[in-house]
Amino acid sequence: QVQLVESGGGLVQPGGSLRLSCAASITMFSIYNMGWYRQAPGKQRDLVATITSTGRTNYADSVKGRFTISRDNGKNTVYLQMNSLKPEDTAVYYCNAKKLAMDYWGKGTLVTISS
Repeated sequence: QVQLVESGGGLVQPGGSLRLSCAASITMFSIYNMGWYRQAPGKQRDLVATITSTGRTNYADSVKGRFTISRDNGKNTVYLQMNSLKPEDTAVYYCNAKKLAMDYWGKGTLVTISS
């Protein structure tokens, strides 16, 4: 059974930082393309950042220069370092693992940016 478990969310003031982690119980984690998505209240789920099995990264324009996605294949974990956080970054952040027809999601972690 594949499980993706996000952690690291919380309440942070504007301008602050958080690091999200996603621990994956998944065979051959290294071959999966991993991603972070977010869903703000009343809005659709949007892509934040992805990292391929070869380490190529992609970011939403709204987070470029502020967020960094990385992965540790030895720990079956993907990270999202979030800096210079803004109130509009408030959302539930979801981890995603994808390979061909396989597409898995975590349950999400809430990030709230507020003073």
